[in-house]
Amino acid sequence: MEKKDKIQELPLIPLRGLSIFPYMVLHFDVGRERSIKALEEAMLNDQMIFLSSQKDAAVDIPTVDDFYSVGTICKIKQMLKLPGDAIRVLVEGISRASIEEVIDDDPYFKCSVVEHLDEEIEMDKEIEALMRNIVTEFENYIEASNRISPEVFLTVTSINEPGRLCDVIASNMVLRIDQKQEILDALEIKDRLEVVYALLVEEVEVLEIEREIQAKVKGKINQVQKEYYLKEQLKAIHEELGEDGDPEDEMDEYKDRLGKLKLPKDVAEKVEKELKRLSKLSPSSAESGVIRTYIEWILDLPWNKQTKDRIDIKKAKEILDEDHYGLKDVKERILEYLAIRKLAKNMKGPILCLVGPPGVGKTSIAKSIGRALNRNFVRMSLGGVRDEAEIRGHRRTYIGAIPGRIMSSIKESKSKNPVFLFDEIDKLASDFRGDPASALLEVLDPEQNKEFVDHYLEVPFDLSKVLFITTANSLGTIPRPLLDRMEVIEVSGYTEEEKVKIGQKYLLPKQIKEHGFKKTNLEVSEAVIRDVINYYTRESGVRNLERQLGTLCRKTARRIVEKDAKKVRITTSNLKNYLGNKKYRYDLIKEDHEVGVATGLAWTRVGGDTLFIEVSSMKGNGKLVLTGQLGDVMKESARAGLTYIRSKCEELGIDEEFYKTRDIHIHIPEGAIPKDGPSAGITMATAMISELSGVPIDKNVAMTGEVTLRGRVLPVGGIKEKVLAAHRAGIRKILLPIDNEKDIEKIPANVRKNLEFFPMENMDQVIEHALVKEEKTDEN
Repeated sequence: MEKKDKIQELPLIPLRGLSIFPYMVLHFDVGRERSIKALEEAMLNDQMIFLSSQKDAAVDIPTVDDFYSVGTICKIKQMLKLPGDAIRVLVEGISRASIEEVIDDDPYFKCSVVEHLDEEIEMDKEIEALMRNIVTEFENYIEASNRISPEVFLTVTSINEPGRLCDVIASNMVLRIDQKQEILDALEIKDRLEVVYALLVEEVEVLEIEREIQAKVKGKINQVQKEYYLKEQLKAIHEELGEDGDPEDEMDEYKDRLGKLKLPKDVAEKVEKELKRLSKLSPSSAESGVIRTYIEWILDLPWNKQTKDRIDIKKAKEILDEDHYGLKDVKERILEYLAIRKLAKNMKGPILCLVGPPGVGKTSIAKSIGRALNRNFVRMSLGGVRDEAEIRGHRRTYIGAIPGRIMSSIKESKSKNPVFLFDEIDKLASDFRGDPASALLEVLDPEQNKEFVDHYLEVPFDLSKVLFITTANSLGTIPRPLLDRMEVIEVSGYTEEEKVKIGQKYLLPKQIKEHGFKKTNLEVSEAVIRDVINYYTRESGVRNLERQLGTLCRKTARRIVEKDAKKVRITTSNLKNYLGNKKYRYDLIKEDHEVGVATGLAWTRVGGDTLFIEVSSMKGNGKLVLTGQLGDVMKESARAGLTYIRSKCEELGIDEEFYKTRDIHIHIPEGAIPKDGPSAGITMATAMISELSGVPIDKNVAMTGEVTLRGRVLPVGGIKEKVLAAHRAGIRKILLPIDNEKDIEKIPANVRKNLEFFPMENMDQVIEHALVKEEKTDEN
């Protein structure tokens, strides 16, 4: 059938970036003056207008050549004036048309157009197939694009006219202007169907490719986006809680600190490796917490921080004298170290071991050394430490692993060259968890501790700059290999005069300050402090002395508060009111010489002590009874002394058959305190000789030494502590082995001048000085 085309004269508006099809409703804004006038003209003539797309949307003032010749005749449905002289228009597409002639272009475009109505065509199989394909492909297009409402597809499937089907589908597709114009230009129905089908197939393919690309990209960035969103959420949560929790900021901080530290190459590589692992983990994972803790431990260690030593021997001496009274040997050793340090800049730190009874100030000496050297001070108590991991740390494979206490203390000191005190090194223990003493071998060896590796940190740290000091009450329980690495300095007990000075200069002012009153509120004379030392304490150190002075200060503080006293005066006569009855006797010398009672000198972990040994004999069959919690060594000494006596019966004036007719009982009082050691041999032998011969022992004599079966006197240890104990007890005559004569020089001069020392080589000399011959009786 022929097409029913007709010619009309209509105003024209060029559309920028838009196209309109028949059966399509479109909103657009009109702002150009020529277009507004064309719109006004259309409103005067049945509201009909011709719309054609501009070839180039950028052209602001188009000419005849700037818009397509084929467009759409539309009916204006609605107009709305907008601010700024613009007009919003709602139009409905009626039919295709092509420009026959442009009649005028001023004040608006007016043209003669030929309307092209769709002809009625016979629905053959080819047209039917094309329509079905178009509908199917449009469905694929809707699924692929996700931009069109499903209701549109229902509308399309209800259209039976092929021309209208193409125009409705075209109006709902996202196409370029030239593609839409290609559909408008297809005046023949069959051509239009082919064009629309071809464009649908092309667009569906493009959309499929686009979807595949999106899927690939989404797969790659989905995890990143997820992490980003989670991090942002976590950041928001931390900000809400008032916490700093940005992982990126944390990583930057770690890297910045790592760059500033200038770590050894292998350590830096280890930390960088851990940082890479941390960056790949979720902040909330358990492993990230472990790695973060490890990195912070490494970065917090003082790799390059160290204090500058005060190499001023005069100033150091003043500080040591200010903090401690006496202790000449210790102070000299520290000053020697300083002198060598000044000459040899790279000297390795010595390992000093301060050995002495409790309360003599070993720990405070170490603190004073740190102050004298201008070094930081850290202390680690080894008492009862059984686990090797306390020293070397736990391996990171264990849950709850931490570094050892050595590296923890180094971190706490904030310098790589502190004064490091190992307190109570003689109290180390060992069990199934390892031997801590063996772990200390590397630490306390100047040749090995340059690269100390903690099990947790797994990187070497230089401990060679550290000045290690250890303390112990006794050397007997320290393992030999460990002891071999240390320089032993003995810190013996104090004499009475030293204790008086320490009490006046250090302890009493300290207690007054701690109890919150002034020196003028309390008057304590030297005689009072001396009485406190002699009658209320019995020790090598001054710990109990400090406690007793603290008691005086407490009672003084109470009196000041209760009675508003301005000053409290404590004298020897009213001391009992503050401390109670005397606890100890100062002068322990017997009033008379006694038979079978000898005074021995013993060394204990709390210093020296006097030891009274009593011997009694009675009729019997030769039994030897030993009581008083004696150890195996003392029992063996007693038997050795008894054998010596039997071999010398005639010379000693003792019945040769005594071992058959008499039982001997040796007793050492002092309750249930265990006693042992090779220093009471000559004392027990002398007491037995006195009892069996009836000759009394000089009350002013005290003795120490071991005896052999042939009567030789063997050397013993702890001479200084034993002599100080004898001096406290009021004894003035000391018998000691001849090999210990060299130890007399270590005794303070003010003590030596009040004592007589008699070096003994054999028991004959001991008997010569100990027994009171003029009082010898005939009793056997």
